[in-house]
This record gives sequence, structure tokens and C-alpha cells, in this order.
Amino acid sequence: MELTTQKPQFGVLDDLKVVYAAMELAVPRAACLMAEWGADVTWLENTGAGDTIRDTAWVKQAERRNQRSVALDYFSEGGRDVVLRMLADADVFIESSKGGTWAKKGLPDEVLWAVNPKLVIVHVSGFGQTGVPQMVTRAAYDLTVMAYSGYMSQNGTPEQPMNPGPYAGDYFNSLMITSATLGALHKVGLTGVGESVDVAMYETLLAIGQYYLVDYLNAGVVWPRPGARNQNLCAIGEYRCADGFIGLCVYGVPQNKYLLETIGLGELWGTPDYPEDCSALWLSSPKAQLIEARLEEYLATRTVAEVESDFSAHRIAAQKVMEFGDLVAEDHLAQRGVWVDWQTADDQTFKGLGVFPRFDQHPGRVWRPMPHHGYDTADVLGRLGYSPEEIASLAEAGVIKQSD
Repeated sequence: MELTTQKPQFGVLDDLKVVYAAMELAVPRAACLMAEWGADVTWLENTGAGDTIRDTAWVKQAERRNQRSVALDYFSEGGRDVVLRMLADADVFIESSKGGTWAKKGLPDEVLWAVNPKLVIVHVSGFGQTGVPQMVTRAAYDLTVMAYSGYMSQNGTPEQPMNPGPYAGDYFNSLMITSATLGALHKVGLTGVGESVDVAMYETLLAIGQYYLVDYLNAGVVWPRPGARNQNLCAIGEYRCADGFIGLCVYGVPQNKYLLETIGLGELWGTPDYPEDCSALWLSSPKAQLIEARLEEYLATRTVAEVESDFSAHRIAAQKVMEFGDLVAEDHLAQRGVWVDWQTADDQTFKGLGVFPRFDQHPGRVWRPMPHHGYDTADVLGRLGYSPEEIASLAEAGVIKQSD
């Protein structure tokens, strides 16, 4: 299948030019979001096997759509020239590596700004660009930054911490990268002066995990790992019903009153322990274990649908824990156009997700599947002014690789 090389005009980020050099999830997913919202995105892959995402069976198609692939040895002498030419008219450059790598390789921010003073440069690493040298240069993956940030220690069972999946640390960071990039672009638009952003992945997770972290910082409180329940409140968590699991979040005065009456503990309501303005059923309260036991007994004799319908009618947040098959069969998702199909570069039908969130006036779209490794190398270099002979010479020298 021959892919179009001319990006159509669409989306809230139309006319934004983004170049990124990174592998796998955090940065590429951020770039994919921007591409889905209309940005013109070029994906720099190495000249070897390319991005390791290509080893996956399916997710590569979902997270590399709407992009151009250029296979480039960007730290070689010829490769640095290509990078600088490419960034001369770009708006954003995002790279992911150990802290300080691009500066050590001869491409510090100052060199990039020399060719484009308005460029937004986003450095993404596990532990940041500054700090203890051994940490700055430490290798990092989703799991290890989760472990370092303290986020992992808040999840799992009392006996063992567990890493939330799939790859939540990477995906949380993709949203931070996107928001930081757009924030920097806003300021550059006002000042005309480029910006450099230091995204330390563990710091994103620190920020997300601060809900309970500040309890420790200010009062020395360490809440236990909750397993399938909330750390400090009754009737919040995942519970087993007669035919499956349901997620409950019982909170609020009328909600608590109804819950106690429904599970046969109505006599507790209005007592000193559970006064009539009680909005939270704390695990530290005298009857907490009884409430949890009665709730479990009650749910075990009823279907998920029965509980979901009844509790929702009484303004209690209750939701079936959906499995993949449930999602595919769910009418609400279908009516909102969650699912879309597109043709891959190999002319196969791929089933995936639409573009989120939904922009009313300037919607996103899928205009291109994931390209083969280096598919756009010659086209992009040609647009930069390289002649066919120069492109052939770079390929012979191993600076670039073109798609077979």
C-alpha cells in the first residue's frame, strides 16, 4: 500500500510541526496524541532495527499512526546536519534518553536554538537533566521510575507493592509531555523565545501520587496498601457480586444512609458514630469491619446488573468492572464512535480506537497508518533540500536508511 505523504489540514494543532527521537511509549504516545489532533509529526528511528515498538503485534499500529518515519543515525556527522535542517522550521523537538545525552553528543539546546530560536525542546528522561550524576545517567523504564517515585509503594496488597498496568508510568508521562509542550508553545507564541523543558518521569509520578504523600510529609501518616479497597474508607473499591465484579464509590450523606439501610445496618444511622450528616464511612470508625462484611454478604447474593441499577438510581457511583468483551458489546461506546478501523501499510484492516478527546470545531482524525521503518526518509530529506544524489550518498554511508 502506497502511503500519502501530504498531511491533510485538520485538527486544533494543524500547522504545528513536531519532530521526536524516542522509542516505545512515553514520548511516542505524546507525539501520537498531537498527530491525532492535527500536528505534522516526524518520527526519528535509528538505522538498525528501528523503534522497539515494531516488535509488538498490534499496539504499534495504534500508537504510530499519522506519523512519518525517518531512519537516521542522528549523532553521526551527516545525521546531525539532517537533524538541524529538520528542526530549522519545526515548532517542537522531543527526545527521550538518559539525562544530558544530546548535549554530550554535540547537540545541546544552544546548537538547536542557533538554527531555530523559537524551538520548544522537550527532554524526557527517567531522572532529569540535573541532580546526582549517577541518577541523571541511570537507565529507566516505566517500572523503575514507578519504583523510584513511591507511586508503586502505594499500590498492591499489604504484603507486596505492585506496578499498575499497563505501563501507567509511561502513559501518565505522555500526558505530562503533551501538556508541558503545549504550555511552552503558548509562551513562545507570546515571546518569540524558545523553551527547554526537563521532564523527569519520576517527578510526574510524584505529582500524581501526592494525594497520600502529603499526609506523610505533613503528619507522618503512611496509609496501608489497599489491595482492592480504599486505604481509609468503607464501601469504596472493587467488590465481588454473584456474577462478576463491581466498582463502588459510596460517598455522601444520602448515599451512606441508603447503603446502611440496604445492607441491614440502618440502625447505625443517626448514632454518634454515624450522625445524620455523615458523608464518609471511615475505616477507623467502630463498625467499619461490620459494614464491610455486611456489604460483601449483600453483594454476593446479587448480580452486578441488579446492584448497578439500584445503587445508580440512589446516586451511588456503581459500575460493572468491564472486561474487553464487555467493552466491545457496550452500546454507549458504539454510539460515541469509540471504535474505528483503518488500513495498515500492508493493506490489512486494523481495529482500534478513535481520537480522544473530541474537539467540536476542529476534530482529530486518522489520516495515515504506521509507516514501514524509514518509509519517509527520502521524501522528508527531499523536502529539506537534499538532492537525490545526496540522499543516495547518505544511505551508502549508513547515515540514513530507506524503506525496502
